[in-house]
Parts: sequence; C-alpha cells; structure tokens
Amino acid sequence: MPPRKTQANSPDRAVVRAARANSLADPAPIAGVPGPGRWLLAELAPVSLFSLKTSQATSGVGRTLVVPTPYAIKMACVDAAFRVGWPDSDCAELLDTLVGVEVRIRPPGAAVVTHTIVKIRQEPKKPSPEQPYLSSVAYREVVYHAGRWLWAFDLAGGDDLLAGRLVTALPHVRSIGKRGSFVQFLGFQRADDLGEGFTAPIVTGDDFRIGAAWHVQQLDDFGPEATFARLSTFSAERARRDRDRTFTTTIIPLGLVRSGPGFSEYRDRP
Repeated sequence: MPPRKTQANSPDRAVVRAARANSLADPAPIAGVPGPGRWLLAELAPVSLFSLKTSQATSGVGRTLVVPTPYAIKMACVDAAFRVGWPDSDCAELLDTLVGVEVRIRPPGAAVVTHTIVKIRQEPKKPSPEQPYLSSVAYREVVYHAGRWLWAFDLAGGDDLLAGRLVTALPHVRSIGKRGSFVQFLGFQRADDLGEGFTAPIVTGDDFRIGAAWHVQQLDDFGPEATFARLSTFSAERARRDRDRTFTTTIIPLGLVRSGPGFSEYRDRP
C-alpha cells in the first residue's frame, strides 16, 4: 500500500469534509443509493441474540454492551470483504479509508439483557498434560432486540470509492460482536440528519441530542493512526490506545426501565 499522506501535505480535513457534505445534499445517487443525504443507512435485523463484551469485561464476568460499537461495525465490513474474496490490498484499503468515517447506531426501541451463569473449561495458570483445562463457571450476558438496527456511515468522511465499497460489502455482513450474533441485511437508504434515536458521542465543543431515555457507555472506534497492520489480530504489531483505537463516551438511546436477578430491560422511553 502507498504510505499515508502526512498532515503537512494534506488539505484541511474539516474543509474537505464540509465540501463533501455539501455535494451529498444533491439527490443524485451515490453508489446506486438515491439521495439526498450525507448519511448512508444500512438496515439490518438481528436474527439471534447479540453479545459484545464491554472493554472493562473480564474472562469470568462478561458484561455486554446493548449495541455494537463503531469499531466492531467497521471490522465486520472488512471481514465481509475478505470472505467474499476481495484482494488483500483492497481489504486493507477499506480499513484504511474507514478511519475517518463516523459511524452511529440506531437500536430498536426495546432490548432485554439476560444474565446467565454458564459452565466453562478454563486453562489453568500452570497447565499440564494430565490437567490441560479446569472446570469453572462464568457470568455471561446476551441481548434480545425487538426490531431492527440502522447503522449510519457519514459519507462526508470518504469519497465515492469508499461509498461503493460499503454498498458492496455491507450486504455480506453476517454477524457482529461475539461469534453467533447473526444479522440479516435488509437494505440501504440515505438521510440528511440523524435524530435522537441514534447513538451520540460526547465530544467537547460539539452539540449532541438526548432522547427521553438513555444511558452512557464507552464505545471504541478506529483511532486516527490506525492501520491494517496494527489492527489485524494476525500481525505482530500492537494497536495503541488513543492512537490506533479510541474510546469515546457515548449516549445510548435506551434507558433501563426494570431489572431483576436474571434480566435488565431497556427501552427508548421511560
């Protein structure tokens, strides 16, 4: 891959993004998706229980997020590109161009988290041929969503080539988060603006909207210096916090309405 341009010889990103946003106000289709609108919305239905550990979770206590993170969604797109047979260089370029793209999520209006204790086989601190694994128990959570997700990609953060790659890759996304969290792609649309039903990152100096019910979580995303080599699990390079992988305090538009020993119920209104 060619080296990434440095800030010294690149145009002002804010100016480029604003000009791109203005061009996307035109109703002309982008990658076959009619406009107007800077946001590309992918509609997906969760067809099994969803689970994605929070960044603070341990192997024994696996608390889950209620929604997927921008990092997980971008990785799902790259994974789909690999599985449909794109060349490695195109998959790496897709990851590289997704770095500057903002992603937000609109969950269904209701979600129920099930709290479970499961038996697991765990590798001991000092494994031996006679005892390679130990029996243990672990806390796990899974989420049932009653409805469909919208994943919103800000096309102002990329060009027509990236839009075309997203439109090609997203229909092949089959799961998100923990293995077995399957989804079904349903279609595309575009939008000028996102309402209160979408996740909203809390960024100093930027406005954000708060709906009738909400809670706050740390969601991860690609950092400004992320590269394919650093984010690949098969690479010897390590991702660096705040440079290759960032964590942003984000408003999730679902509030806790009731809970018990075995469940927590979230809804978009009290």
